[in-house]
Amino acid sequence: MKRNSAILGAAFLMATSAIGPGFLTQTSLFTEEMLASFGFVILISIVLDIGVQLNIWRIIAVSENRAQDLANRLFPGLGIFLAVLIAFGGLVFNIGNIAGCGLGAGVLTGSGPKTGAVVSCFIALGIFWYKEAGRLMDHFTKLLGILMIMLTVYVAVSSYPPVADAFYRTVWPEKVDVMKIITLVGGTVGGYISFAGVHRLLDAGIKGQQNLKQVTRSSVSGILITAIMRFVLFLAALGVVWYGVKLPAGNPAAGVFSSAAGKMGYMFFGVVLWSAAITSVVGASYTSVSFWKTLHPFIARNEKTFISAFIILATLSFIIIGNPVKQLVVAGAINGIILPLALIIILVASVKTSLMKTYKHPVWLQVFGWIVAAVLTWMSYKTFYQLFIK
Repeated sequence: MKRNSAILGAAFLMATSAIGPGFLTQTSLFTEEMLASFGFVILISIVLDIGVQLNIWRIIAVSENRAQDLANRLFPGLGIFLAVLIAFGGLVFNIGNIAGCGLGAGVLTGSGPKTGAVVSCFIALGIFWYKEAGRLMDHFTKLLGILMIMLTVYVAVSSYPPVADAFYRTVWPEKVDVMKIITLVGGTVGGYISFAGVHRLLDAGIKGQQNLKQVTRSSVSGILITAIMRFVLFLAALGVVWYGVKLPAGNPAAGVFSSAAGKMGYMFFGVVLWSAAITSVVGASYTSVSFWKTLHPFIARNEKTFISAFIILATLSFIIIGNPVKQLVVAGAINGIILPLALIIILVASVKTSLMKTYKHPVWLQVFGWIVAAVLTWMSYKTFYQLFIK
């Protein structure tokens, strides 16, 4: 029973790590800009996500080494460099996640966002200091993940989206935006997110070739949970903007929920936003520190303390610098730029017999992985050019 809970929990940990305030903001903004054609962007991002996740989860689980340890064994110091990048990306996202906690709590209680952020910070700390933190984290992410999807389905139905147009443009778009694809991929499996679930499986002892079937099922499940939430929110937003409603620039996702279902929809938005944000705080903090705890015994012995410090640092950063919507979109793009490097490290490790023992990584997955890595590298260059040079 504990084993099955950990397998499903790993999928939800990865999915809810991806479904944060940036996820809600990006999906709403991009739907308004691209209308039904945004469905195609979602579809392509799902294909890329699966290619990334299958490679990363299988290789890490079979090697029984975390990503940073694989990197260090390939080239001494590379794992430390990767851990620095992951921690940076996780911190950038966590500032937005804490901000989302504050905003969501404010919708539900009328409190200020900073007050809600501090209270949420203590809730997250409580999860990690609980005696059986791993099991509580699994149950917490599953419960809130299911709740988010159910509430968003209600809002999507209430918005009366043009379903036929949405599905038609999902396979035959009027326009395609490369930056939006890389931003979605970065927000779904970029940076720390793809490693969240598989590092949780390692901690639960689910690893090695004998568990490959369960690892594969869990990895695909995580992507599908994220895809369901993304597409349901897309339909909800499309139903609103299709009829000419202009989403508020400061909080586009709130505009989707309130326009579709009135005051109750706005309260639902508060629940979804807080749930998305707090589960992402948990996922980002757990995974970022998991990249450091094998690098030095002191970190491993004091894992909960380091996770707590990570959460508190993100909270203080939000209180000091605030949370503009643009920051969340840029954060997704930054994590998308980190992703190709991590994927290339994993793919190189997959052919090293000293690391993989008797396991032979399927050729089709290797080819798919290298194609995805090449595509993401090119897209990352385009994104970097648009954000920082153009």
